[in-house]
Amino acid sequence: MITLEGQVAIITGGSRGIGAACAMYFAKAGADVVITYAHNAGAAANIVSKVQALGRTCIAVKANVSKEKSATIVVEKTMKQFGKIDILVNNAAIWTFGEIGDFPSAVWKETMEVNVNGTFFITNAVVPHMKKKRSGKIINITSTAGQRGEAQHSHYAASKGAVISFTKAISTELAPFNITVNSVAPGWVDTDLNAGLFKNKKFREATRKGIPLGRIPTPDDIAGPVLFLASDLARHITGEIMNVNGGSVLVG
Repeated sequence: MITLEGQVAIITGGSRGIGAACAMYFAKAGADVVITYAHNAGAAANIVSKVQALGRTCIAVKANVSKEKSATIVVEKTMKQFGKIDILVNNAAIWTFGEIGDFPSAVWKETMEVNVNGTFFITNAVVPHMKKKRSGKIINITSTAGQRGEAQHSHYAASKGAVISFTKAISTELAPFNITVNSVAPGWVDTDLNAGLFKNKKFREATRKGIPLGRIPTPDDIAGPVLFLASDLARHITGEIMNVNGGSVLVG
């Protein structure tokens, strides 16, 4: 029942992890895809090839979405290639360590620039095009950390909390234009972002046991709910924070 046939999606941070899984799911559902990447051109090219193998068009744009000009270029290139934008998935983010009381301000600033400003800049550039055609789906990837906090990662938690509030605020603002805005909030996910931590088998097992469903999710487990929110099956859902954490954090 889920189809994105004929639609165009921008997925930031689409060369790896959750973003790459979303690109593949969207392509399988019939969408053409634009992915952004920050550094790894090879990984981005690999996703482009995989999407094209499914018979869909995919372009990769090197971009630092935390810079307004760079985010605007992504949107401009998408409009030039496809003439419209139906879906935006704000996935690009960073997760680093920071202990309060001994916290480099540069680390805090970088996290806010990428996770918050990056989401704002590309959303701000996309919305006029969605308003013009009076339809669109925006899905922001946040985190359970943005709802409950996360020790040693207060900057990450604060950034995701900001994006959660941003999601709720603009969902009502954009509803008259038939633009829905939602968030998917994962807990732990088995991605390369967490690969270093999960090399510790004891930590990995403790993490798994802390999840009531008894498994650490893959990026595909997150991409599925994102695909649902991008589809017409979710046409009456907006301003929602969908928790995808196996029951480990029960918040609304």
